[in-house]
Amino acid sequence: MLKEIDVKKIREAAEENYRDGGMYCSEGIVSAFKELLDDMPEELIAAASGFPIGVGRSKCMCGAISGGVMCIGYAFGRTTGGQRDKSEKTLELSQELHKKFLARNRVACCSILTHKFEMGSPEHKKQCVRFTGEVAEDLARIIAREKDLPIVEEESKD
Repeated sequence: MLKEIDVKKIREAAEENYRDGGMYCSEGIVSAFKELLDDMPEELIAAASGFPIGVGRSKCMCGAISGGVMCIGYAFGRTTGGQRDKSEKTLELSQELHKKFLARNRVACCSILTHKFEMGSPEHKKQCVRFTGEVAEDLARIIAREKDLPIVEEESKD
């Protein structure tokens, strides 16, 4: 059972999944949260595989946000019709995650976010690793708050 959330560990795991783990942004986020939400089925990582590069390379919504929204849905969403309270909560939290991304980056469109870079270039990858980490950290903080879990912060260096 989840007792605390180590935000730094989650962020680093998501970034590492993208940087060196052979995953794209949405898969990297879901994979990092699979470790956190240990009852999450591995198949959810596979379900995230269509979201990279703005949904199937269409360069629309940033895949990191899509992966984050998948995790919000998994943690708080409904499984049957009529569960309006769960639906509303999931929509509210998804919008919060999206707004946090927009506050930092002004847009969530992959095409605009990556227009300066050649797809797959080191500069492109570095930027998307950062987006993946930022979304993972925001998501970890949202989940911690909503599940009333303490956040493990990096220990201060004395």
